Amino acid sequence: MKRTAPLCLACVLLGAFAGRHLLTDDGVTPSALAQSTVIPSPYLTADAASGQALGPAPATPEEETNIRVYQIANPSVVNINTRTTQIVDNFFRIARQAEGSGSGAVIDRQGHIVTNFHVVEDAEAIEVTMGDESFPAQVVGVDKEQDVAVLRIDAPPDRLVPITVGTSSNLRVGQRAYVLGNPFGLEGTLTTGIISSLNRNLPSRVEDFEMRSIIQTDAAMNPGNSGGPLLDTAGRMIGMCVAIATRSGDSAGIGFAIPVDRIKNMLPDLIEHGRVVRASLGIVDVVQTAEGLVLRRLVPGGPADEAGLRGFRVIKQRVQRGGVIYELPPKVDRSYADRILSVDGQPMRSGVQFRDKILECEPGDTVSLTILREGREMEVQVRLGTE
Repeated sequence: MKRTAPLCLACVLLGAFAGRHLLTDDGVTPSALAQSTVIPSPYLTADAASGQALGPAPATPEEETNIRVYQIANPSVVNINTRTTQIVDNFFRIARQAEGSGSGAVIDRQGHIVTNFHVVEDAEAIEVTMGDESFPAQVVGVDKEQDVAVLRIDAPPDRLVPITVGTSSNLRVGQRAYVLGNPFGLEGTLTTGIISSLNRNLPSRVEDFEMRSIIQTDAAMNPGNSGGPLLDTAGRMIGMCVAIATRSGDSAGIGFAIPVDRIKNMLPDLIEHGRVVRASLGIVDVVQTAEGLVLRRLVPGGPADEAGLRGFRVIKQRVQRGGVIYELPPKVDRSYADRILSVDGQPMRSGVQFRDKILECEPGDTVSLTILREGREMEVQVRLGTE
């Protein structure tokens, strides 16, 4: 035991010595390090052995592309921080402040920023950070169904750099893609990958609806990337990060983005009206059957109602016993309802397909419905209204 004590002490002192000479903020200058004794090694380059700093390695063409994409798009990407109040005890009404973060992209010099709806949902205060400056933000418009929101900040126009917008109409599986945003609040983080697939469907934040034709990528996305841009090799925005498939909560190499062409179509309505103005048939609900879509309920006075379409009929029932009239629970007559077979000649097989078909139209358009009423096919023309 006594023999080993000096050896252990020597190891400790050697470690302290080595540590002191590795930390230049300890008072040891680079020139002093250069004058220290250097033990040559066959694994060191001549420059490293002489103490001379190596210059930057020449960038590969792929690296040059990565650098260019970052330099083009990063000034347009912002960090979004939110504050909300959460009730943690409903009985005693105990609340706590909660914070969240996400990403967004500047879209014009008027201070509009596009992000996900879920990034700002229920937020009581929103702060947008660009570089070393922060600005309070207001919600201009939201679309919960497609998970899109537009914010606005009051920033000098020369401080705003709108992102270059591309198109999602000609994307191909295998082409390179980039994600730029603020995962875990780490601003200006770039990750790379490819377009892994197209036309994925995801559950919408609105119950019973889907987000269709979503882009899939393996470029890493993590919490905080939501609302940030998906970019092509020219630094153009081709989508907006919206979700990841994961079991741990972190990136598993499967991320999803909303196609930018869909966002472009929504922006004018979101900025002008605060919502997306969609065509409406005035049908509240349908029941999917093998013989067509049964109309369950219509909007009173809506386009379908005005065109004479019929939903379920409620029949009131009364029974007289002696001199007293009793009201029984109403009876629902389902056989009275029309069944939709096709829209403009296209067969309708599901409620989602039916709704998507109507959403392709504009308010004021007229559609031709082929319906089945009491065993007989009919054509009904309906002029669409607005939701």
